[in-house]
Amino acid sequence: MILHTDITGQGEPLVLIHGLFGSYENLGVIARSLQDKFQIINLDLRNHGRSPHSDEMSYPLMAADVLETLNALGLTQVSVLGHSMGGKVAMQLALMAPERVKKLILADISPVVNEPRHAGILQAMQQINLATLQDRREADQQLSATVAELGVRQFLLKNLQKEGDKFQWRLNLPALVANYPHILAAPQAKGPYQGPVLFIKGGDSDYLLPSHQGTIAQLFPQAKAKVIQGTGHWLHAEKPAAFSKIVADFLLS
Repeated sequence: MILHTDITGQGEPLVLIHGLFGSYENLGVIARSLQDKFQIINLDLRNHGRSPHSDEMSYPLMAADVLETLNALGLTQVSVLGHSMGGKVAMQLALMAPERVKKLILADISPVVNEPRHAGILQAMQQINLATLQDRREADQQLSATVAELGVRQFLLKNLQKEGDKFQWRLNLPALVANYPHILAAPQAKGPYQGPVLFIKGGDSDYLLPSHQGTIAQLFPQAKAKVIQGTGHWLHAEKPAAFSKIVADFLLS
């Protein structure tokens, strides 16, 4: 599958991969801060943003999509930055095709099976009656019964678009629901990936834990880690300047 891409900047290529419910726009601030140093290939994963939809979704399939897209762009080797689910896609890519990945940056995610913390969000999104929905405010009210955080609701509602006089989800919600166990899964590893790897943790987040160190060392023996204090899982959005500096320093070192 050829993915939708937004390509900016000049220099060595850096692929940006968003997380669950996201799109290339989520990493736009990071793309803009790095495009003076790198050629940024910011993409939408399958079933997200402007990329094609599919009933199937797994890390090997999503990594293969990225490879197919890189081939179409004529890019033989790239550095890759992935956040959350996108980080798992980036790990899978590096483990499947290590010769294609120069450096790997993983934002607040580990190569382990995750807890099903999005199950309530998926259920709440399914319960919105798109046929009768009048506006985004009404959708926000319906989501608020389950999703307390305004910022999370605003993020989810970026996926709501109007076609004619009806609303629809831009992402493939049925496929995300059906494949949620695959999204929670760990990358399917053959590995190890011997290239340079940087894990960036949100100081207040529990996605990346000391108990994961053994698995990380086994799959990514060259891995290093940085922590951005005072941030959660959305560390790149909460402290974009600090995040971008860490990324640029690692890639240029």
